[in-house]
Amino acid sequence: MMVRSLTAQTRLERPLEEVFEFFSKAENLNEVTPAALRFQFLTPLPIIMHAGQVIDYRIRLSGIPFNWKTLVTDWEPPFRFVDQQIKGPYIMWRHEHIFIAEGQNTLMTDNVHWASPGGIFEPLINALIVENKVRDIFKFREERFKQLLKK
Repeated sequence: MMVRSLTAQTRLERPLEEVFEFFSKAENLNEVTPAALRFQFLTPLPIIMHAGQVIDYRIRLSGIPFNWKTLVTDWEPPFRFVDQQIKGPYIMWRHEHIFIAEGQNTLMTDNVHWASPGGIFEPLINALIVENKVRDIFKFREERFKQLLKK
């Protein structure tokens, strides 16, 4: 299994506690997910975020519907949390969110590790489809965060 990685950083003009509060409301994930993914919660809202929280949702990747189940493995307000795929389109998905105060601003870092399906074709599938989609999603998120959390 080949594990891929992406690190994305975004500086937000909001205090650490306010940025983390945004993330503590799972329903805000809808606000920062590209419409093409047709993101839909299956777990009833509101979701109280904590270590051990399981969240079910449905997405579309390249038009194919997937149910996705994630587990919040770490919850360390207001500095960090980790969600990990239990079931979904990837062989493995782990997303660490880190928040660092910079005066009245916040540096947000996303560390994502994933393994694509495809067996012997995985390198081709990842290169042609998966990696570009992951990068595009995080570019979209960066722009949306800046819109939603600007002063």
